[in-house]
Amino acid sequence: MNQTVNYPWYKKEDTDAFFALFQNNLANFVIIAVTMLGMGFPTSIVFGKVIPGAAVAVMAGNLYYAYMANRLAKKEGRTDVTALSYGISTPVMFVFLFGVLAPAYALTNDPELAWKIAVAAAFLSGLIEALVSITGNWLRNQIPRAAMLGALAGVALTFIAGEMLFNVFSIPVVGLVTLVMIIVGVVGKVAMPFKIPASLFAIVIGTVLAFALGYQTTDQISEGLANVGFYPILPSLAAFEGMGYLFTALVGLLAVILPITLYNSIETMNNVDAMAAAGDSYDVRECQAVDGTGTMLGAVFGGLFPTTVYTATVGSKAMGAGRGYSILNAVVFGLAAMTGVIAGLSAVIPIAAVAPILVFVGISVVGSAFQSNETKYYPAVAIAMLPYFANYVMTRFDSEASAVVTGISEGIVPLGQGAMFTAIILGAVTVFVIDRQFVKASIFSLVAAVLSFAGFMHAPEMAINAAPEYSVAYLLVAVFLVYCAYQEVNSTVEETENQAIKGRVAS
Repeated sequence: MNQTVNYPWYKKEDTDAFFALFQNNLANFVIIAVTMLGMGFPTSIVFGKVIPGAAVAVMAGNLYYAYMANRLAKKEGRTDVTALSYGISTPVMFVFLFGVLAPAYALTNDPELAWKIAVAAAFLSGLIEALVSITGNWLRNQIPRAAMLGALAGVALTFIAGEMLFNVFSIPVVGLVTLVMIIVGVVGKVAMPFKIPASLFAIVIGTVLAFALGYQTTDQISEGLANVGFYPILPSLAAFEGMGYLFTALVGLLAVILPITLYNSIETMNNVDAMAAAGDSYDVRECQAVDGTGTMLGAVFGGLFPTTVYTATVGSKAMGAGRGYSILNAVVFGLAAMTGVIAGLSAVIPIAAVAPILVFVGISVVGSAFQSNETKYYPAVAIAMLPYFANYVMTRFDSEASAVVTGISEGIVPLGQGAMFTAIILGAVTVFVIDRQFVKASIFSLVAAVLSFAGFMHAPEMAINAAPEYSVAYLLVAVFLVYCAYQEVNSTVEETENQAIKGRVAS
């Protein structure tokens, strides 16, 4: 029953919460721009399409969560309700940058086509999350955590931490110094001067060093100012134009999209649950649907990154924020995207100053994959990480040096194709073997046989009987695991009978 309450549009506590949320989203936007420019994408795509599209998603989600906060305040007759923090999911952003956009660009060598494919992937991810809001809990319960987090850790170690560490050491007087600052401030918990957040302090010092030592020049400042202008937020058909490639030549990217979307929906679920524990209980299913819809809306306007409820919401609650910080965040990011402020910052900040943050994010994901699981599941986490080493080599080198890659091992390319599916299945089978649940392990092996037969794994494209050797191999593995299950049952029965005999003798 709704009650009459004076729930304010804005209060002074919203100011601190706004800056905390703004910094988080701004960091993501700058990283997106710097990384894409470093990959070779033109400014017309980065600042004219991707940034405005991402801003649309951020605006829509923040405004809707402000509406949800107002609805909850009226329902419960409270004025201390805090709106959910919302923005681009940082871990998922890196996976889309290095696991979707980079492979698409490497295989097509066409920045606009790669952008369209990534936008289609984002739209599909949003659609899946909206649907997962109905069945997400069931799917979450079927895939072992060690398998899913291990697969994501493989992406983090190769495409995020590893790739960015190369950039760190390309300009050591900038990158290495910045990396140590990140380690000291974020890992060591040492306060930076003037209590500036460690990541922001590192970027500032890295940028200053780059200019002072001549790695950046005033031309970059001029370029940054030149990028300031008007960038209209316009819809496009890119998501639908890229969908055809996503389901044909680049179908292997689906192996990245499905698990990372599931991860994103679980991240939303966990963060909404944390907010409920803090005092504001929102509908998890509605939040997952909002995140999925926001992602799709952003894709329609050219954005290519899924969105989520932030963990920082609990911090905003502790600050006493209401809904005003969420509304202000939507307005500011809309203006920043349209005026090119983000474009200006991206041109001034060198990639070597940002790369250390990504190195830390990558190793944090790897660390979390182990910390979130019992010690006995560490082998499952480790084996789930390995397929992405093959995927990295295949993506980076196979198009230009295929003979060299094949010379290293003929298994690199097929292992790298559909690496996320392979990683999750190997991880899941290992988990169930550890738990002696051989029937479940056999089921996952059968799923792998089907995926290989259809070309989702170990094949360059979808087709009937696309990877026959691998389909047969997984079928044989399934048969062996069923045999193990049979042996386990016999062993259990025999042990029970022996215990019964010992009991009768003793009596």
